[in-house]
Amino acid sequence: MSQAGPLTGVRVVDLTAMVMGPYCTQIMADMGADVIKIEPPAGDNTRYISVGPEPGLGGVFVNVNRGKRSVVLDLRSAEDARALRDLLAHADVFIHSMRARAVAGLGFAYADVAAVNPSIIYTNCYGYGRRGPDADRTAYDDTIQAECGLPFAQEQLTGTPGYVGTIMADKVAGLTALWATVMALFHRERTGQGQEVEVAMFETMAAFMLVEHANGAMFEPPIGAAIYPRAVAPNRKPYRTKDGYVSALVYNDKQWSAFVDAVKPDWAGAEFATLAQRAERIDTVYALLGITFAERTTQEWLDLLHSRDIPAAPVRTLDELFDNAHLNAVGFFEMVESGYGPVRFPGMPAWFSQTPGAVAGPAPRLGADTLRVRAALRRHGANWPVGGDMNRAAETFDRGVD
Repeated sequence: MSQAGPLTGVRVVDLTAMVMGPYCTQIMADMGADVIKIEPPAGDNTRYISVGPEPGLGGVFVNVNRGKRSVVLDLRSAEDARALRDLLAHADVFIHSMRARAVAGLGFAYADVAAVNPSIIYTNCYGYGRRGPDADRTAYDDTIQAECGLPFAQEQLTGTPGYVGTIMADKVAGLTALWATVMALFHRERTGQGQEVEVAMFETMAAFMLVEHANGAMFEPPIGAAIYPRAVAPNRKPYRTKDGYVSALVYNDKQWSAFVDAVKPDWAGAEFATLAQRAERIDTVYALLGITFAERTTQEWLDLLHSRDIPAAPVRTLDELFDNAHLNAVGFFEMVESGYGPVRFPGMPAWFSQTPGAVAGPAPRLGADTLRVRAALRRHGANWPVGGDMNRAAETFDRGVD
């Protein structure tokens, strides 16, 4: 397991499931944290929803739970609830994805956990924030995409409401939970003060979508609709070429001038000379570019545009990423040995000169670490270092191997 990253010595008790919370804690594990994943006896449902090397190790689960330890606890059992309480007494972070009433009913609301460990960072991962009328609604990626306006934005592009081809709400909310938790840890490092953090998928995705789409609706009174026209222009799409497709963005005035000088399209008149002029008629610009791009092959366009520093890229499949020359050159993929065979993981996208992260290890089989963690609790008890002294925690924490 990785012990070099910037979160080395941070102990995380992870009571999350599916993707939002596990994606957050996966990155923490890659960055050196010791992540103890608490699962019910049946396991995290994500174990069973995609192809994998054996039952209970579906590909999505393996990716977002790599480098963690799996401890099975039935929190309806007094003994298992006590075991979780003992773990939390020696943790830096507790992160869960249960609804507020459910986690409180089990005796693990923030007040309960803070009574055991006042310095803990306690992160709630919810569908909707607790202070609103939708607090108790069930939420999944698809429904949150709909709530935040993504299918509406797709309708402007395609004519039909649609989800985007990735579980964007889960992943963006997971990244938000990550930075929120790490910010709270940073505050604790300066002050010694623990706190409760709440990250809701709906609020996260509303903020995400409104970065550009708030636009004229932000002002009082509004001076335009909540939409960024360029992003939803129907002709904003990869351009068809003679033999395929190419993505290109002839955007600023320098790029536009370089394109016009090289290609000399007969439609590129003075009315399109500036970025402001093009922005006013952006869908028309995209349509005219589409006509021109059909005149050459994909490679001809890539060669021409790259030579003039105009952003352009081929339209790749996801499978092609595994053989991408740039990703392989920077060492993006990491081969990790596991009890179920070698796994080629997509690695860390961030690089650190002093404390680099790495894939912390394979994903665990269900309950693989239950006995070892229980034994470590019995052996160490109150001697496990509590949050704050991260270096000492890294040096002394027993991972259950004598």
